[in-house]
Order: sequence, then structure tokens, then C-alpha cells
Amino acid sequence: MRPANDPDDSALTSPAILEIRSLSHGDWEAVRTIYEEGIATGDATFETEAPGWESWDANHLDGCRLVAEREGRVVGWAALAPVSGRCVYGGVAEVSVYVDAAARGGGIGLRLLNALVESSERAGLWTLQAGIFPENVASLRIHERAGFRHVGRRERLGRLDGRWRDVLLLERRSPLVGTETG
Repeated sequence: MRPANDPDDSALTSPAILEIRSLSHGDWEAVRTIYEEGIATGDATFETEAPGWESWDANHLDGCRLVAEREGRVVGWAALAPVSGRCVYGGVAEVSVYVDAAARGGGIGLRLLNALVESSERAGLWTLQAGIFPENVASLRIHERAGFRHVGRRERLGRLDGRWRDVLLLERRSPLVGTETG
């Protein structure tokens, strides 16, 4: 479950330039802090604590990890994780997008997600999926704007803080990758 938690997907209005670049090990402290802010909302993930770098690194695709940086400060991140180790699912990945609490509402989540889509297509991925709590309206909005469609609702998928939570499943099929026939 890796939803965005950016409450507004409007265009970036800050005069400061936003740079989207590859996420590196050196970004981990900022990435973890932003992830922890998302966890604290209770509407971003079933996770209750951020993992260490080694675990996070092992569970995310090398070529599809991005950070958004403004004035030398990481203000958001996005990454893809494989959905399965089976080769038939080699072109399918799960999306994570998180934005610093102080930077939400400036379009960073949507910009990161769009850049992640482009990165995924360069990597040969044909399907991206996201599991999002229905209460995370901002995440739903940016995923829809990035071309994701609702596939279904997984009712009472898991418990978080003693409460059953539904998860909406969204996916985006690439119009560029995986379109060949035969």
C-alpha cells in the first residue's frame, strides 16, 4: 500500500524551482522523515514505522526512485516496488508517493507521480498499481490525474490501529509498453 499524501494536486506555485532527480542513499534520512509523516496521518499506509535503508532499498526497484528537491531540501519522494517475484509480473510495480507535510498542496505529488510514470516506461514496465485508503482523497486525485483508473475496492483488507480499512485498487496501463500483440 503506497499512496500519496499530497492534499492538493494544483500546479506548483512556489517561485522556488523544484528539481526531480534520482533518489540516492544520501537522501534516505529525508525520505524516511517524509515517510514517517505519511505514516503518522493514519491514511497513507498500513505500515506503522519506516523501515531501515537496507530493507527499503531491497524492496524497491533500482531505476524507479525519485526525490523532489527545492532549494537543496528533499520535499517529496516516489518509488516503485515489484508486486511479485514471478517473472510474468516483471512489468508490474506498485507505486509509493509521499510529500513533506510542510510542502503539501503545491503540486509536488502529481509532478513526482508523472515523473515516476515516465521512469517506469523507460524501465519497460507496463502496469503500475496503487492501493489507496478511500479517505486519502488527495492521493486518489493525483493518481486519477496521472492516468490511473479505479479497478475495485478491497473491503476490510487489513486492520490499522484496531480498525478495519478498505483499500481502493487503482492501476495505470502504459500506452507505450506492453502493447505489442502476438
